[in-house]
Amino acid sequence: MNLQSLRAERRKWLTWKNIAPLQEAIAALPDPVVTQVHLGDVVGVELDPAFEAEHETQIEQTARLLMPWRKGPFRIGKLFIDSEWQSQIKYNLLEPHFDLRDKVVGDIGCNNGYYLFRMQAHAPAKLIGFDPSAQYYSQFQFLNHFLRTNITYEMLGVEHVEHYEEKFDTLFCLGVLYHRPDPVGTLKSLYRGLNPGGELILDTFMIDGEEEVCLTPRERYSKIGNIYFIPTVAALTNWCLRAGFESVEVLEIRKTNLEEQRKTEWIASQSLEHFLDPDDPSKTVEGYPAPKRVYIKATVSA
Repeated sequence: MNLQSLRAERRKWLTWKNIAPLQEAIAALPDPVVTQVHLGDVVGVELDPAFEAEHETQIEQTARLLMPWRKGPFRIGKLFIDSEWQSQIKYNLLEPHFDLRDKVVGDIGCNNGYYLFRMQAHAPAKLIGFDPSAQYYSQFQFLNHFLRTNITYEMLGVEHVEHYEEKFDTLFCLGVLYHRPDPVGTLKSLYRGLNPGGELILDTFMIDGEEEVCLTPRERYSKIGNIYFIPTVAALTNWCLRAGFESVEVLEIRKTNLEEQRKTEWIASQSLEHFLDPDDPSKTVEGYPAPKRVYIKATVSA
């Protein structure tokens, strides 16, 4: 696979008529005067007051042009971007389970880079995000215009990880697996992208049960069309072992709630409260079990 040719092809997506205005707005942003960077639950910067007074309208207009903001939250000066997902909940859940110091780290399906920005605090050797969305890449560019990081953002997908120029010590794959029609093939690609002794930290939708089975929604799950397989923990463990991983550790099981995912002015569309049965929130509007996630760590033999 020629990744250089693929990169060049993906760069053309930035000239699409719906993306070109975003790129133009980002290019027009003034060089920021940043006084402080924050990499906590709310990722962002403080701006010089004189600079902000002059440019705050332009900054907000650009941020709103980049909607919808799914992952976050972020703050650029006084501007608070209240994302649909309160991503700090997932990150804080996972943070005790990884050590990224001096490691080559990849985030697959990285969206606008929220998790990558936060991972900088762990002093990794490299941070590389994979996401083919030109929309999310544009959000990352906007944020990185102020944060000024060395994060590498590749408009590539999970299927390209095994062909990448570097192997990874740690891979994150959060909220991706259920979008893939071949979950074992996806896990194999992730496995091949890891160094010996490497770790995959993954979360995916799950269903309860001891059997090695999975739910296959007929059309939609929680109003989402591209959800293919929702396994029990036993089935997910088998998928990982068949993909080549030596061991699988369950880190957490948690239902998605309205604290973590909800509608805000920064998405202008429906969210979790619209995806559940109004008469029985233990079910989706289609009658399936409401979203529950399992968080795992799968390890490659050393």
